[in-house]
Amino acid sequence: MLVNYNPKQCLPSAEDLPDSDDKAVDNELQNLVPSLLKAILALIWSERMDWFLGIDMGIYYAPDEAAIVPDAFLSLGVPRIIDSDLRLSYVIWEEQKIPIMVLEVVSQTRRGEYTQKKKDYIKLGVRYYIIYNPFRKRKPRLEVYKLEAGDYQLLEGEPVWLSELNLGIGREEGTYQGITREWLYWYDDQGERYLNPEERLLTAQEQLQQERQAKANAIERANRLEQLLREANINPEGNSQV
Repeated sequence: MLVNYNPKQCLPSAEDLPDSDDKAVDNELQNLVPSLLKAILALIWSERMDWFLGIDMGIYYAPDEAAIVPDAFLSLGVPRIIDSDLRLSYVIWEEQKIPIMVLEVVSQTRRGEYTQKKKDYIKLGVRYYIIYNPFRKRKPRLEVYKLEAGDYQLLEGEPVWLSELNLGIGREEGTYQGITREWLYWYDDQGERYLNPEERLLTAQEQLQQERQAKANAIERANRLEQLLREANINPEGNSQV
């Protein structure tokens, strides 16, 4: 009796694999910087359900290899939510999509961001490799590489335009979760920075306040005009009262 053999059925699933490398981050920015980018992306891509941004999540590319765990990665063409649940890890043979972008936030203790990790992401086929080093003083703190002809090429300028994402990425001072410092942001094709959720809320509140003030001013002007007409003994139709 022949049995149909499906190799995918023999591969471990996300439920069978660790969801990270269990290594604690030694720099809070390694979580905060990706979290801000994800929060902004959730606003500007709110209508899209074909993307996923993972933070400190294992990427499994082969059943017999340990996961690669970047600070953040972005995949396109995959569901944001699987079966109304959250991903435990990112398993390439299940997702059928290689992340298009990987972000590493360098801590004071380097972890091979400029050497081994770059080789790992080339081997994996990640299109964009982004390194943000907030501790650099003389060299560029933000480096964006694009995979071309089997090697990473450094992209010039800032914000750096990522054509496949139709987004730019760059640095700017701002406030997030009450912390004012340099952050990474997304930019549009005109080089304008997208607002983060806190800034959008503040802008909406300011706009609402302006609308309320404009309405109050209009009412005040109408009341003042009515008062002037009464003082002039003229009715609103413009006829003098006898």
